[in-house]
Amino acid sequence: MFAVGLTGGIGCGKSSAAQLFAELGAGVIDTDAIAHQLTQSDAPAVDAIRLKFGADYLLPDGSLDRVKMRRLVFSDRKAKTRLEAILHPLIKQEVQVEMQRIQAPYLLIVVPLLLETGNYNDLVQRVLVVDCDEAQQLQRTMARGTLSAAEVRAIMASQVDRQTRLRGADDVIDNIGDPEDLRRQVENLHHQYVKLAGSGD
Repeated sequence: MFAVGLTGGIGCGKSSAAQLFAELGAGVIDTDAIAHQLTQSDAPAVDAIRLKFGADYLLPDGSLDRVKMRRLVFSDRKAKTRLEAILHPLIKQEVQVEMQRIQAPYLLIVVPLLLETGNYNDLVQRVLVVDCDEAQQLQRTMARGTLSAAEVRAIMASQVDRQTRLRGADDVIDNIGDPEDLRRQVENLHHQYVKLAGSGD
């Protein structure tokens, strides 16, 4: 099936764009949602995380302590690599299962680290970047109320810079305007992707 990899920096609006594509009929696979599923109690990744990091990084219910793990991986590059070695293969495996299951004109695979890892180059035909400036990234992410400015900047620093991301894009959504502007851009791309999927390109 024709598949588009959707990515963008933290706070750029990936989830908002993906929701609009889903409303138009695209099949959407969210790798963050899969990561959450894989790190619930008794899920496939939990035993490996306990073995590599210790039970201190699990909550009393047996699921991953995401806050504690996030602080670790953004202060310790080796820990980040160890965690990714556990999660990334399992996430991709689940993406491939969902690709076989979903019936839609085309697929949108939402991958925050699409360009950083290159893990999905064999599954997607185009790369769509949702873009905004860094001040907006910081403002929007902090508005969620779960991360400090320092934590947001650490996440931003771990991702490729804005210009590198834009150079890797086949398509760009410029998400600096209002929700209606975002919707218009999504609708335009949706029609383009339906045509590309139908042509087999």
